[in-house]
Amino acid sequence: MEKGLLKLLKTPWLVLGITLLISAIFFLQMKEKSRMETDLDEYMPQKHPAFVYSTMAEEWFNIKDGIIFALENEQGIYNTETLDTLKQLTKRLQKLQQINKSDVNSLYTADNIVGTEDGLDVKAFFTRVPKTEEELSHLQEIVRSNEMVFGRLVSESETVTLIVAELEDGVFSQEFYDEILALAASYQTDNIKIHVVGRPIVEGTLALLAPADMKKMIPIVLLVIILVLFLALRNIKNTLLVMLVVLISTIWAFGLMAIIGIPIYAVSTMLPVMLIATGVAYGVHLYSHLEGYIRQHPETTKLEAVSDMLKVMSTPVIITAVTTAVGFVSLLTSQVYPVKYFGLFTGFGVLSAMLLSLVFIPAGIMAFGLPKFKPSNSTSKIANTITAAILKYKSASIVGTIVIIALMILGTQKLWINSSFLDKFEKDSAIVKTDEFINSHFGGTTALNLILDANDKVNTFKQPDVLRLIDKMQATLEEDVPEVGTSFALTNFLKRMNKVMHGDRDEFDIIPDNQNLVAQYLLLYEMSGDPKNLVKAVNYNYSRLNVTIQLKSDDSKAINSAIEVVHNFEDEFKDLGISINFAGSGYKGLVFSDLILEGQIWSLILSVLIVIVLLAAMFRNIMVGLISAVPILVTALIGFGAMGFLNIPLNATTALLSSIAVGIGIDYAVHFIYQYRRYAQKTSTRLEAAQKTMAHAGRAISYNAIVVILGFLVLIFSVFPPNRELGSIVSLNMFTSFVGTLSIMLVLLYYSKVYFKNRD
Repeated sequence: MEKGLLKLLKTPWLVLGITLLISAIFFLQMKEKSRMETDLDEYMPQKHPAFVYSTMAEEWFNIKDGIIFALENEQGIYNTETLDTLKQLTKRLQKLQQINKSDVNSLYTADNIVGTEDGLDVKAFFTRVPKTEEELSHLQEIVRSNEMVFGRLVSESETVTLIVAELEDGVFSQEFYDEILALAASYQTDNIKIHVVGRPIVEGTLALLAPADMKKMIPIVLLVIILVLFLALRNIKNTLLVMLVVLISTIWAFGLMAIIGIPIYAVSTMLPVMLIATGVAYGVHLYSHLEGYIRQHPETTKLEAVSDMLKVMSTPVIITAVTTAVGFVSLLTSQVYPVKYFGLFTGFGVLSAMLLSLVFIPAGIMAFGLPKFKPSNSTSKIANTITAAILKYKSASIVGTIVIIALMILGTQKLWINSSFLDKFEKDSAIVKTDEFINSHFGGTTALNLILDANDKVNTFKQPDVLRLIDKMQATLEEDVPEVGTSFALTNFLKRMNKVMHGDRDEFDIIPDNQNLVAQYLLLYEMSGDPKNLVKAVNYNYSRLNVTIQLKSDDSKAINSAIEVVHNFEDEFKDLGISINFAGSGYKGLVFSDLILEGQIWSLILSVLIVIVLLAAMFRNIMVGLISAVPILVTALIGFGAMGFLNIPLNATTALLSSIAVGIGIDYAVHFIYQYRRYAQKTSTRLEAAQKTMAHAGRAISYNAIVVILGFLVLIFSVFPPNRELGSIVSLNMFTSFVGTLSIMLVLLYYSKVYFKNRD
């Protein structure tokens, strides 16, 4: 391979020109075709059984994600100004192209089920905005007496009322997001504040903040990396060549995404930081070796120096790039699209950075000349001292590693998975504060849909014993799970009808005892009201029913708590011939988090196994493969243990941890082992080989670690908490991997007598 590269270097300007031309093509494709994915459903595997079932359930019961508008008047909503605003905004939303008129629900459009002398009637709460005190008081009275609306569309404090506008799939866009926010702002007055939240708003805010966050991160990480590189390489020309390599590899990665048609997900915005922080490693190692060669051969020519650099360093650079790419590409085992594609294109970017380092940097040296270094033949005294100390106190490395492993295993027991999309934002951000505000006044902004299926047994959900069990389960959920604010099902309709048909007496706010009476109530409602309202609660032949459970949090702990209570009733439902399933955005988020954990486990196992096999094959020694895995396994364990102790959950972002730990951490091991083997062939003792390895590879690894650590620490400036958490943990991982390579791995190499079986 070195011969082929050397032939290319005879025409360095041509190499540089072709590279820049290819980069320009990728850049134009990236600029023209890149798009941000804002639909959180598109983050999930649509062919997974849970998502397939959820999609069917959404069609059965017209389940849609909605935008919630909360109209707040601190003096109360029962005044002409607030109610007129409610009416006008409701009507305006009904006219929007992206929203079906019947999918806008507010006090203005809601049904008020009342009893009459002739039976049952369904009326509007108001059609004309009340103006007199008498009219306003009457409206307040009928709202308070209707438990289907009071606490659901009107807060118990009577200072907030909701409009819920449900959306069809695929209609939400950045333009619509901007239109919604502008519309809400246009209806605000000095007395009326309008808060907007809901899953589509979360998606829109992610789409708005993620690119802005990337634009902010890239200059910071570039500045940090350039500064560190200049201090390490002590040459502007060298620094610029290395930076061009990582910038070009980033353009290639995003350009390929655009060409193939893969969108940019929120987690994809970290790809530039990842490639910039990791891609510089190859240049650092190349220049570190080049510096050593020039110091020993001050009269060398460009071709001789570059030839030696490629001869000695091309193999370890290729090995480290392949093993790093394996760490990232192992994320393909994940069923979560953002994680899968992040791994794939980061792996491509890493291999691109490797190829560019071996072609673009040597071409740059041939075109612009060798860097200048003072001649020196001295062996690093610091490296010799450190090596001797580590080998002398080997028990400290071994015992320390064992203690750390034990502690981190305890930490991993505390690790949990978080499906919350809201937790991607700052706790004091507007979207989180708005969500908290609405949750404090209403049942919750997160919906979990429980689907009860009687397996085609007609009229099952007209049976009083079945309905009473559902009502009992709803009451238990609302009482035993703090995160459950309210729930809604066919039972709520029937209890309301039974109550109004008995003079609005509270003691009749129960499920009727007689199935015929249940059937009569439902018939009266269908005749008096809008039968479409029942579509969200039950299917046409009453063999399948939907219970909507409203939660005040979208994280996994809250959703699992509700599901656990439901499962406590599973046997009772089974005795009645009813099966339990779940659907909706809340449940899909939970499955999403489970898939993250599953992908994390398989990714870690697969990447470690492949790395061990690759290194064992490359170094032709299984012991070397096993030894190389020690620091990365300990590093991965430290990462997960630290997350457990710090209460940092696994999510779509932090799920990248194991692949980063393996992919980047293995670089240190590869370079160290490669140089150790090289010096083992030239020296007579293990100590001398270890000292020379520490002086050569240890120095480059140190610079590499500093660059990567500082590069990832830049993520602490991200607006997204998961990104900051990932940056902190990865920086910790890179430090521990660096220390582990130069300590426990050195000890294992030394005392296993690898490459010194019959010597020393």
